[in-house]
Amino acid sequence: PSDFVAFNKLVGYYMQLQRETGNAQYLELAERAVQASLKILPAEQNKSGLASLATVAYAAHRFAEARDHAQLLLKLDAGKGYPYQTLGDALLELGDYDGAETAFKQSEQLSGVTFGNEVRRARRAALRGDAKAAAQSYANALQLAQNAATPDPETIAWTHWQLGETAFANGQYAAAEKHYQASLKQFPDYHRALGGVARARAAQNDFPAAVETYEKLVKRLPDPVYIAALGDLYKLTGQAQEAAAQYALVEQIAKLTALNGVLYNRQLALFYADHDLKAEEAYNTAAEEYTTRRDIYGADALAWTALKAGKIAEAQAASKDALRLGTKDAKLLYHAGMIARAAGDKVAAHNYLKQALALAPQFDPLQATLAQKAIQE
Repeated sequence: PSDFVAFNKLVGYYMQLQRETGNAQYLELAERAVQASLKILPAEQNKSGLASLATVAYAAHRFAEARDHAQLLLKLDAGKGYPYQTLGDALLELGDYDGAETAFKQSEQLSGVTFGNEVRRARRAALRGDAKAAAQSYANALQLAQNAATPDPETIAWTHWQLGETAFANGQYAAAEKHYQASLKQFPDYHRALGGVARARAAQNDFPAAVETYEKLVKRLPDPVYIAALGDLYKLTGQAQEAAAQYALVEQIAKLTALNGVLYNRQLALFYADHDLKAEEAYNTAAEEYTTRRDIYGADALAWTALKAGKIAEAQAASKDALRLGTKDAKLLYHAGMIARAAGDKVAAHNYLKQALALAPQFDPLQATLAQKAIQE
């Protein structure tokens, strides 16, 4: 009970299990272990404990807290690259893109070409709308992961999944599925890759296979995002009662615990907006989160929920914020188009919707259909 080193190692194992399974209970266990470590030896003498605390805070979506821990870690472990990675990650989620860029460049200067630096380079490229550079950096990261002294299967699987996500975002659905299948070959039943396969099959209009994959997934991991996607496919295939049951489950799970309330706030707000439910609650949730987490996807959630709550001017302003980096994301463009349509700007609406469907014509089973109808109007 007095071995802080063992507690720090335990945090790492719990976080690995959380990544592998998607089960948030491991995150709660990691939190307990890191608090036990820091109770034995405070952060000033326990840099590994502080680094673990920052990692846990980030995974629990307490991004401001993760930022503050990383800044302290920079003082205690000066000259190392890893605190800059943690700091940059937190700043990205908080919407401080210039600060994140500075932190990541510091990490690269101090630690050179590493898996972590390549992954972060890929994410920045995607945010700036450079899909080719993002894919190349993920490919570089994959090679580094495969060539590691002791390759980690989940890390390799995760990187294959990210390559799949990059392909999917650019409408390359068959290529995306190949990446997801490569991920599953490396790490069987990997929840992220299973979700990717289901999305890719739905995008290729193979709804029965997509439903079967989602059903398999939600039995293992009842995540609201996967459950909502399954509900949408039930709805599109005429199974209204089954769809309603899945939608009710989304709310139940998202609000089940305080931790889930943090992890799924944004997803629940978007779920309500996508399905024209509880417009004011969705808007209030998105608006509250955006006061502290001012990233482009937070701006998009605010814009989309504001539209559904009838706050057109606010929706327009938030949508402009969401597009400020030039991110090529069909959902951002679709939301911008529907907001312009509601504001009576037919030219802008047509342009945004056309861009969304050209980039990824099946970006979402339900919303892509609505985009097609709107552009025809």
